[in-house]
Amino acid sequence: VQLQASGGGLVQAGGSLRLSCAASGRTFSNAFMGWFRQAPGKEREFVAGIRWYGGNTYYGDSVKGRFTISGANDRNTAYLQMNSLELEDTALYYCAAGRTGSIWSGASYNYWGQGTLVTVSS
Repeated sequence: VQLQASGGGLVQAGGSLRLSCAASGRTFSNAFMGWFRQAPGKEREFVAGIRWYGGNTYYGDSVKGRFTISGANDRNTAYLQMNSLELEDTALYYCAAGRTGSIWSGASYNYWGQGTLVTVSS
């Protein structure tokens, strides 16, 4: 499975961005996809996740109410709509896909994309 993240860029605080993650290869075994981020000098942080069966979504506390994760019907593409962006949202954003385990934990994900940089300016 290969994951390709896109949509990052430079945006002013209060603005919006939409990230996309396209999966290819043997994607049928993936049960969920998620977004993580890592800012310089900080640990990787869970941002949002979606389970393909049932469509349940999950969010980290720091983005709840501002970010929305969604997925295409083919279960090969996930989106992260980011609104009301804050300076603290500046990070490299990674998408990932997993089969089992906790959707909150990076250890549950088998495949990772290359990351897309989001920079929020004042």
